[in-house]
Amino acid sequence: MASTEGLVPITRAFLSRFYDKYPFTPLSDDVTALSSQLFNLSKDLINEIPPTQDESVLAHEANCDPPHKIDENMWKNRENIEEMLFLLERSNWPRLLQQQSTPEDIEIATVLGELKIKLQATLQILESFQTKNSENVFGTVMTYMPQDFRGTLIRQQRERSERNKQAEVDALVNSGGSIRDRYALLWKQQMERRRQLAQLGSATGVYKTLVKYLVGVPQVLLDFIRQINDDHGPMEEQRERYGPSLYSLTKMALSIRLFLVLSLNRFEAKKLQKGKVDILVHALNVYTVEMERFIKFISEVFANSPFFISAKDVGAAEGSETDEFKEIIIPAGKAHEVALTVDAVNSYIAWDFSLTQGKMNMVFSSKPFAAMIHVIHF
Repeated sequence: MASTEGLVPITRAFLSRFYDKYPFTPLSDDVTALSSQLFNLSKDLINEIPPTQDESVLAHEANCDPPHKIDENMWKNRENIEEMLFLLERSNWPRLLQQQSTPEDIEIATVLGELKIKLQATLQILESFQTKNSENVFGTVMTYMPQDFRGTLIRQQRERSERNKQAEVDALVNSGGSIRDRYALLWKQQMERRRQLAQLGSATGVYKTLVKYLVGVPQVLLDFIRQINDDHGPMEEQRERYGPSLYSLTKMALSIRLFLVLSLNRFEAKKLQKGKVDILVHALNVYTVEMERFIKFISEVFANSPFFISAKDVGAAEGSETDEFKEIIIPAGKAHEVALTVDAVNSYIAWDFSLTQGKMNMVFSSKPFAAMIHVIHF
């Protein structure tokens, strides 16, 4: 069993003391000011020309509170950035703007191209953050796993699961699914991962024994991940500390996107004035700078978080290194018998079979006494 000496329960109070070491410098006041300014400009455009159904849905979302969970806001920002990049594709511009028949149109086209480059850079940073965060979680879990074929099987299972998820996304896109549809599916898949993680902490009976004692995951970590999705669990401290800044950035992304949608959809009826273009440019510059700053900060917080504790840190590595491992080569046509002494009936043992050529026939037998294994679990 892994040593858990010195570990304490990961409660909200515990996380509060940890997060005291990582104060976030407040966002620029321009975030709130520009978000409000763009939203008011959008309302003016809607009052002048009635909105379409899609525009109404977007305006309603921009006027609502953002989601509560940190990672859901990350996905929402990523979704809004992709939606804006779609709008900034030249092929999706209004016909009049594509023609660039006036100096003003040429200037606007140049500005939109520059905004696209900035958003692409921010999107790449956000995607990288999410990928690394996911890898850190899985990598930490894997440090508790035996470093043999059992760990390999777990990795293969995860790879299959992720391939299936990607295939589901690809099928949606190929069937004509929108960016919004794709991100709804991506968030659903993310919540499935979170539920599976929480189920690990809620395991009972034999499976919990296997996780806690054979694998070596400390009970304090199992208790924490069991509550990872709870609205009032330990993670609420993180949301309370860092959520408001991220919520403001989510609101800003929606305000920028709404103004961009309305302005481009009405471009031929009402061209963008230079003053409004300047506001849009300023807002997007502030958003990308502050979003990238927040991602850099929260990356450091996550990397040092107390729930990313490797097996080595809690002494589980020592337990793994004592696993008895024996390799036996059995010639073709020969039989080999192994007698195993175990502590109790229904103890767990594991085999790793590999075959280079030919066929393999296996016959297992067990003797009816406690010193021998009665059930072989794979």
